[in-house]
Amino acid sequence: MYIGVFVFVGHLSLHRHKQKVGKEGQVLHRSKRGWVWNQFFVIEEYTGPDPVLVGRLHSDVDSGDGNIKYILSGEGAGTIFVIDDKTGNIHATKTLDREEQAQYTLTAQAVARDTNKPLEPPSEFIVKVQDINDNPPEFPHGPYYARVPEMSNVGTSVLQVTATDADDPTYGNSARLVYSILQGQPYFSVEPQTGIIRTALPNMDREARQEYDVVIQAKDMGGHMGGLSGTTEVKITLTDVNDNPPKFPQSVYSMSVSEDKVAGEEVGRLKAKDPDLGDNGLVNYRLIDGDGINMFELTTDSETREAVIKLKKMVDFETKRSYTLKVEGSNPHIDPQFLAWGPYKDEATIKISVEDADEPPVFIASSYTFEVEENAPPGTPVGRVHAKDTDVANNPVRYMIPRYTDVEQFFSINAEDGMITTTKPLDRETQPWHNISVSATEIDTKVRVNIKVKDVNDNPPEFATNNEVLMCETVAPGKVIETLSAVDKDEMAYRQHFTFNLAPEVAHNHNFSLKDNRDSTASIYVLRKGFSRLTQDVYYLPIEINDNGIPAMSSTNTLTIRVCSCDSKDTILSCNVEPYVLPAGLSTGALIAILACIVILLAIVVLFVALRRQKKEPLIVFEEEDIRENIITYDDEGGGEEDTEAFDIATLQNPDGANGFLPRKDIKPELQYPIRPGIGRPAANSVDVDDFIKTRIAEADSDPTAPPYDSIQIYGYEGRGSLAGSLSSLESVTTESDLDYDYLQSWGPRFKKLADLYGTKDYSTRIQFSNCG
Repeated sequence: MYIGVFVFVGHLSLHRHKQKVGKEGQVLHRSKRGWVWNQFFVIEEYTGPDPVLVGRLHSDVDSGDGNIKYILSGEGAGTIFVIDDKTGNIHATKTLDREEQAQYTLTAQAVARDTNKPLEPPSEFIVKVQDINDNPPEFPHGPYYARVPEMSNVGTSVLQVTATDADDPTYGNSARLVYSILQGQPYFSVEPQTGIIRTALPNMDREARQEYDVVIQAKDMGGHMGGLSGTTEVKITLTDVNDNPPKFPQSVYSMSVSEDKVAGEEVGRLKAKDPDLGDNGLVNYRLIDGDGINMFELTTDSETREAVIKLKKMVDFETKRSYTLKVEGSNPHIDPQFLAWGPYKDEATIKISVEDADEPPVFIASSYTFEVEENAPPGTPVGRVHAKDTDVANNPVRYMIPRYTDVEQFFSINAEDGMITTTKPLDRETQPWHNISVSATEIDTKVRVNIKVKDVNDNPPEFATNNEVLMCETVAPGKVIETLSAVDKDEMAYRQHFTFNLAPEVAHNHNFSLKDNRDSTASIYVLRKGFSRLTQDVYYLPIEINDNGIPAMSSTNTLTIRVCSCDSKDTILSCNVEPYVLPAGLSTGALIAILACIVILLAIVVLFVALRRQKKEPLIVFEEEDIRENIITYDDEGGGEEDTEAFDIATLQNPDGANGFLPRKDIKPELQYPIRPGIGRPAANSVDVDDFIKTRIAEADSDPTAPPYDSIQIYGYEGRGSLAGSLSSLESVTTESDLDYDYLQSWGPRFKKLADLYGTKDYSTRIQFSNCG
């Protein structure tokens, strides 16, 4: 067997049959030809200049004359692996990577070169890529994060890290890894074979250091020199345990409280420090001793975890001026593993001093109740209140009634001795109680005073209800139709009751009688029968009621009895007298119709008046009323230059035209534009009227504020020194003019209107201005 070479042997039976060889080298009893190979390997990552020889094919039928042709097929045949068809040598033409593909399966066959006829059946063989150490170890799950309790014992497992190597673990030491620690000593260590990280130092305290950065290395080749390595980071955090007792920063605390503070108010705060976290750092507080344990209480602020000292009862500077408290702070959650490190509690002493305050006067009683009879005259004494100053100075006290507690000012108080008196008569029925406050000042202090108005029998009794009594027409004599009761605004004294009697004027009537039941009620009886609504439908019965008080009060109340129609079972059917009265006047429908007609007539009248008053506006605006093309005509004859009353020339002149600016009359211009430079009015001595008019036309065309429509242009200027003289007829005399205006015909079309107007002799003066611009 040759490494890297395989040979075609014709005398080998694949089925291991017994072989016999003749004298001439012939193989007898051959069942089948086959291939015999040696193990084939190709080293990966080969970078030599020549292709790598993988192996050689050779058949025993190959006599070396070149008639045999070797063919290679399968994975990578022709691209990665090529064969010399004459010699059978196989070469690898490319660099191979075992991590990409570890082996290739190929098929070899020997055929006749001229006919391509197989001389042997095809056979498969495998080319394995031999591994080299070309891949460093890697930590696929890094970086790592781990937690371990503080104060853990040496050797406590923290975390296991695992590295992988892409090289062949079955060949050599390329994938044999060894772990070591590069950073994190002497606190932690790592097992070389397993990668388990363990604590290496005892008593690692979280309060001293909480986090550690550890670097672990994995190296192949068993850790020997020349091996490849990879690293990963491990961040290890120490978790908290309750290994620290609470501690008050001070052993003695001083606090103060004013004697005017009320129960529940805060006196001071203190806090024990515990460096542990969470539940391990919780501190519970309690009062364990001291002479102020009954005067003060302790609570815990849930947010700040401070002990809050509050007043349980009010303190008095004059009675006791200082108190002492002893406070204990302890951990509620203790770890049994560290119990020996205790005790997990601490104590502190609080000294509280009481501060003097200017206390208000104190009333002898918390409230006062007095009685006074109603209708008592003004100045009647009601009662006395008394307050004293508890301070050492014992200042005098002054009394007053705040007006908001006695708005109607029924009472007054003596400022010196606190005596309360009435200022006006009181009425118990209007207001039986008066609740007022009395202030005692050195500093404002109030006490509640309740004044009860005692009753005097000054109100007569009256019916409890004022309802009508309904009685059937067929009522039988002797029947009770109503039981009366009474009420009295006054208080009813013991054994006091109401008595009822008919008024003297009806004491002997023949219709009804009254019986006093002697229990503050009375019964009304019917004396006869035959009542009829047609005859009389309502009866009025006056009754006297006496309250038997001191002094006795009585009143006369009228009982209304209405006669009603009833059925056989005395059920009231109707008490209305209208069905028995013939209707008079118009029916309801007729009244409604009449009212509707009246409303319609009123509406017509109002509409007619409104139409008459409405102003009618024209629907069409005639063209001659358009002010934009108005031509103002004056038919007055002028009297010449001496005529100063017939016509006022000033009315034709626009005062705005004096400065050369003619604003639009229909809108208010937003901006004022100056006249363009170079365009000005002609000098006073100019005689060129054509230039003057052109200038004015240019001004009107270039002025954005000028009206966009034809309008009257006013020219208040006439050239001086003109040979033609003035064209205004206002300055003409009443006699015939000697001037000849025929030369105006030569001035062009602009002056044709003037030439036609003044070319003929006309002794009447007529002024007409039209659009010239």
